[in-house]
Amino acid sequence: MKACFADSNIVVYANDRNAGAKQTVAIELLTRLMRGQNGFVSVQVLQEYANTALTKLNQEPAVVLRQLRHLERLTVLAPSPKTVRRAVEIRGTYQVGFWDASIIAAAESADCDVIFSEDLNTGQYYAGVEVVNPFSPGFDLSLYVQ
Repeated sequence: MKACFADSNIVVYANDRNAGAKQTVAIELLTRLMRGQNGFVSVQVLQEYANTALTKLNQEPAVVLRQLRHLERLTVLAPSPKTVRRAVEIRGTYQVGFWDASIIAAAESADCDVIFSEDLNTGQYYAGVEVVNPFSPGFDLSLYVQ
């Protein structure tokens, strides 16, 4: 089974009632990662979700708190000085923004095989971690989770 990291946009779509089919895909993806115990997120992902949920999705704090507790069923990676330094290196190597580099560094630190993201280049490998866009036509979730 592959170790899979979920980027912030996956978590946001799962909680956005206006996201249509993307919400359905995101919910199924996160649910299966939780069940399979092969899903990872970082503290940064939780922070980005909480900020977006409170400001753009206008969710009540109680809803956001409940969702954050639910997301703790995934393995949550905390930043370390080493991952911050690695993000700086990744930023320079791949010419991505610092926050994207921080996502990549967190996934790399957990030996993840894949990052599910709509924001990074699907099919590209960053620091040995493949990026997959679960909203792409023909995406097959069963290749990654049970």
